[in-house]
Order: sequence, then structure tokens, then C-alpha cells
Amino acid sequence: MSARNPSGTPGRTAPPGRAVARHGWAQALGTVLAALVAMGVVAALGLWAAGAANLPDDAFPRVVVATVVTALGGALELAGDAGEFADTDAGLTVMPLSVTLTGALAIAYGFLRPLRHRAVAGAGAAELAGWAGRIAFLWLIALLGLAFAARQTFEVSLGEGVLSDLGDLFGVRPTVGFTADVPLTVLFGLLWLAGVLVLALLVSRGAPLPGRLLRLHTAVRPAAYAMIALLLAYVVIGVVVGLVVAGTRGHPADTFAVLLLGLPNLAWPALTIGLGATWNGRVEGPFGLPMPRVVDEVLRTQDVSTVNLGTLTEQDGRMWWLLVAAAVLVVAAGSVMALRSPAGTPVWLHAVHLAVALALTVLMIGLVGRVFAHYGLSVLGIGDLGGGLSGRLFLRPRLWSAVGLALLWGLVAGALGALLARWARRRAGRAPTGA
Repeated sequence: MSARNPSGTPGRTAPPGRAVARHGWAQALGTVLAALVAMGVVAALGLWAAGAANLPDDAFPRVVVATVVTALGGALELAGDAGEFADTDAGLTVMPLSVTLTGALAIAYGFLRPLRHRAVAGAGAAELAGWAGRIAFLWLIALLGLAFAARQTFEVSLGEGVLSDLGDLFGVRPTVGFTADVPLTVLFGLLWLAGVLVLALLVSRGAPLPGRLLRLHTAVRPAAYAMIALLLAYVVIGVVVGLVVAGTRGHPADTFAVLLLGLPNLAWPALTIGLGATWNGRVEGPFGLPMPRVVDEVLRTQDVSTVNLGTLTEQDGRMWWLLVAAAVLVVAAGSVMALRSPAGTPVWLHAVHLAVALALTVLMIGLVGRVFAHYGLSVLGIGDLGGGLSGRLFLRPRLWSAVGLALLWGLVAGALGALLARWARRRAGRAPTGA
């Protein structure tokens, strides 16, 4: 018996992706739920390892939700209330990138899975837009739910001494809390989703593309794949190092908290530092960065500190391995890109492609890897928002110099990678067809 395709022509069955595009609500819901559950589990385990399960007023679930919100680029507003005799001030900007990466991988897998087994040119723009639109619509609903649920208030202890006595005398019970900025959370959450879906299409060599975008298959996809592989390689190395630290230096809970919440926050800036980039920062007060001891020592100065290969090596000579790791892995990324490109691509074009891709990657790391937090409390002017109950930390890159260094590294590593790929093809009996 012959089958009919959607246009009514007998003898041909409709491609599997067509059915998904028209009847994909169940698959879209599964993709969104899988991403949210995965992010929530990673955030909850990380916060539990960090000791947040003991927060008062059953605040742990809302803190988990707030962590997911910040992982999606959402904005949290911190506010304090200390009555008419006191003042509070607080702010926080940070993305827990372990949670972010978990959600991105889950979304990308769910988005690409129904599109597999399709010809590269086997999807129209309307079909891909419809499939992505279903995911985006359900994601929008999820973002609204997360944004309205991410709110909590905590009472702040005044400790002992003068501040405590004044608090008892005037009945001051300072509180600090957080609420999600709903419009910004929805906006940045949707932009995050769009970025993940576009990257998923660019990285997957087998995902279908509309005919007008087929040139991306050979011009952009190899470079995008190489950069994602580079970032994931740094994360894997970070996991191995973290497990070694947890097993040999004690405090395993703290180490697992860092791995589950902020591993890319450490690994990806390490890539930029290995390339020669400089970050500026400072830590003061009771705050601490979830980073290796050597970084914390560099940042605890009276003035703004410089974090680069030089300052880190002054504290620990082993930090020069960051340069070695960057050189090896970036050249390896260039080789991967060249092997996935057409064999006749000129060496100079490989170099340009990797330079642009690496510069964009470093730009992304600089934008999402910066950290800023502060909190201050004073009662009748005592404490002055800078005493023992106050603190401030920040870490930010010298962004454009880092991007410039990435361009130079990309040019060199792209050329070397192309030459290595040619050598590998010759060894395999697949000599290039052109110069």
C-alpha cells in the first residue's frame, strides 16, 4: 500500500522531521522540563554542598530557583530593611555557569534530537522556526514561573558588640532579601535560549539547515564545533583537578559546591589567562571567592589587584601550566576545525576562521564570567556600611585587550592546526585537493 505525503503525492512518506515540526508540543515540553529539572538538581546539590540547606524559613527551594534564574542571565534585586535607625545596602552580579552549562546541554540535545536522520538541506526555515517557537513559548511560561518564585527575605544577625547592643535598644531587626526582576529575567532568559538554539544548529554537523544558510555548513560549523570542544575540554580538566583536590586536600563539600555551581567560572577565565589576558578584582570583608587559594591571595590587597600569569606565578610557580594548557588545547581546537572543514581550504582561511571564533569565545567569557557582590549594614551610622558585617568583591576582565590577544592566538593556532590536519590527512591517505 502506498503512503501519501502531506502534499498528497502517493508513494512517498513524509520525512520524520515534518511530523515533529507539526506535532512537536510533547517533545518541546519534554525538552523544557528536562532542562529545568537538570538545572534545578545541579543547583540544589551545589547549594546543599555549600551549606545552604540550613537556611531559615524553609528558604532553600527559593534559593535554588533564584540560582537557576541567575544561571539563565536573569536579574536579582537585593534589598534590605533595617528600620528607621539603620541602613543596608546590597548587590549581586554573578552567573553560576555550571548550572548554565547543564541547562544549555539539555536544551541543545532536546532541540536537535528530533532533527537527526535528516539531510543537511532537509529543513525549511519555517519548519525550524516552528520547532524552535514551540520550545520558546513553553520556555517563556517557565521563565515567568521562575521569576515570580525567586523571592525570599532573611533576618541578618548583628553579631556581638556595639551593633548588637544598639539593635536590642532600638528594636532593630535588619533583614535582607532578593526578588527577581521579572521583565529582565524574561528578556535575558529568552536571549539565552535563542543563543543556545543557534549554537546547537551551528555545532551539530548533521542538523538540517535551510537552503539559504547552507554556506554555514562549511564556513561556520567547524569553527563553532572547535570552540565548544575547547570550552568543554577546560571543564573536563577542571572536573579532574577538582576531584583530585577533593580527595587530597580535605573540605570535599566546599570543592563539590564549586564544581556544581561555578566550575566554568574558574575554568574559562583560566583559558583567557593562559592566553595572556588580565583580570582586575578585589576582595574585602568576610566575602571570599569560590576560587583557588592563590587567586584569593592575589585579590586581597589594599587596592585593585591584577590577576594574570605574572601575578599568579609569583604566588605559585605552577600557574605557568595555564600557558602550556592554552597553547596545546587551542592548537588542538585548530586541528579539529581544519579536519571538519573541506580538505582544500587554504591555511590562511583556517587561521582567520579560528581567530574570529576564539575572539568571540573570549568575549563571551569576559561578559558572563565577571563577578560583583557587596553588602553593608550600619546602625545609627555605626558600621558605616563597611565594617565587619560588610564586604565587597569584584572580578572583571580587561575585555578588549583579551579579545585582541585571542585574535593573535587564533591566527597562529589556526595555521598550525591546519598544517597538522593536512599531515594527518596525508597519513590517512587523504591528501588535500587544493592549496
